[in-house]
Amino acid sequence: PNSHPHPRQPRHHHHQQQQHEHHEQKTFYCEGGASAGRRKREKWRQRGLACRTLETMMQSRRTASPLLRRRARRGNLGRLHLLSILLVAVFVAVSLAAFCSERNTSAKNVLSTLHSVHARGGARVIFRPEGPAAAREFGLSAPRKGRHHKLVARSSSTTEETDKQSKREQLKEIKRGKDFNRIGFKTTRPAAEKEMFDEFQSDVIKNMRENSYTLQEGDLTFRLAQDFGFCWGVERAVQMAIEAKMHFGEDRRMHITNEIIHNPGVNDKMKEMGVEFVPVVDGVKDFSQVQKDDVVILPAFGATLEEMKMLTDRGVQIVDTTCPWVSKVWNSVDAHTKAGHTSIIHGTWSHEETVATASFAEEYIIVKNMQEAEYVANYILNGGDKAEFMEKFKNAVSKGFDPDKHLSKVGLANQTTMYKRETRAIGQMLQKTMMQKFGPDKVNEHYMEFDTICDATQERQDAIHELIEDKSIDFFIVVGGWDSSNTRHLVEIPHVEGIPAYHIDRAERLRPDNSVEYRTVDGEIKVLENLLPRNGEKVTIGITSGASTPDSYVADAMNRLKLMKSSLA
Repeated sequence: PNSHPHPRQPRHHHHQQQQHEHHEQKTFYCEGGASAGRRKREKWRQRGLACRTLETMMQSRRTASPLLRRRARRGNLGRLHLLSILLVAVFVAVSLAAFCSERNTSAKNVLSTLHSVHARGGARVIFRPEGPAAAREFGLSAPRKGRHHKLVARSSSTTEETDKQSKREQLKEIKRGKDFNRIGFKTTRPAAEKEMFDEFQSDVIKNMRENSYTLQEGDLTFRLAQDFGFCWGVERAVQMAIEAKMHFGEDRRMHITNEIIHNPGVNDKMKEMGVEFVPVVDGVKDFSQVQKDDVVILPAFGATLEEMKMLTDRGVQIVDTTCPWVSKVWNSVDAHTKAGHTSIIHGTWSHEETVATASFAEEYIIVKNMQEAEYVANYILNGGDKAEFMEKFKNAVSKGFDPDKHLSKVGLANQTTMYKRETRAIGQMLQKTMMQKFGPDKVNEHYMEFDTICDATQERQDAIHELIEDKSIDFFIVVGGWDSSNTRHLVEIPHVEGIPAYHIDRAERLRPDNSVEYRTVDGEIKVLENLLPRNGEKVTIGITSGASTPDSYVADAMNRLKLMKSSLA
């Protein structure tokens, strides 16, 4: 207490007085240099520092962190760098102007010089001449009003390649159009998702997934494949179509170029919504009913390039639901074309997806199976009867196809719903053929392939292979469109193993009289009587479905089987 300057005052009073004097000192400095202080405060505020007084700012300048100093130096260097670029650009422009003036160089000579620079690996240069006079200087017709001609300096080796726009580039140009939609409609998406859930989901199937994919009802036991039904691409396509119909409503007439997917129930749903299917007359689609400003849906299989161009020219709103896996195959076919290879497409020549894929290839041949692929490989190695070859593949080759000319370089593509194992076997066989024909060191010049097999297709095939190992299964019911390629392949798997399999396209094919109307692996439509055993005998049924079949349709088939069994008791 004796050391305190004012014993009668509390200890904290001394500190308050010091703080007050310190505050007066800071205020004096700020007011004394008001103009300079404001400028410095504004400067530091712009640099993001929270300095509010002259003293703090001065201290910050003296004790600034290395990071802040580096940032300041970097900003100064950036400004110097930008200034140097501008000076160089001005120098080049002035030099070029002086060069042209001194040598009386015309615009054509400048273009020729730039052309030679590009041929040696220089940059791509674009001239946009303004007006008729400038166009004549370059040897062009006068540009139309509001447009500019484009002259591109390019090497002579690439002129022919770029003069003719590739099919893939034409597709990209169509997709960039304002009336082309391939992402759906966000405003109607929640309602469409609810519609999809209510229409296509099933509690029965959900419970089976949670209980080892097995359901037992009295004498009936169902074993469900672990991968079945709607794939992502199909589900996406159907939902986009529903979104589009909800978005445009009844104000716009809506068409679809083909079945949205290969499932009769889903296609009936589209018709109920008011979507009109483009009619087919004598095997040719009739687009005469499609008018300007109508809405046209492209199905999950895609559409040909010619159809897309026609619809674009007609001025319709296109909603593209093409499966991304199909688009991936188109990319591979385009790569074949760029490399000068003929596309060998593993698929069915009449299938909508393969027709669309072939439209993006310059030269192609379509092989349905390994036998046809072996025929092509034998012709590559040993030649043969050209007339016989062309007769065999008359519907499955590109216009002007010549097997003696167009099979020296080939690339493999596939319809996404084909057997993955068969596609790979065909690829290995073709690679071996080219190796024998041209030698191991040249095989990469004559053969190419990309992995374009749809994972969903393979997963469903693997799942039924696993289910076959259950020897207690008496027969299979496979649900899916009769024109569905991937569903037909599912039926073939148990058939090869000697297990009965009945391909139905809808639950109504299972009749109350204990019979079933089904499609055979050969494509015939037959009726089998006495499908289920009588007298209380137990039966185990394997169930699966194609990638175009909703869960609710599978559940409908199972309910029919339960009713049939109960009626036999």
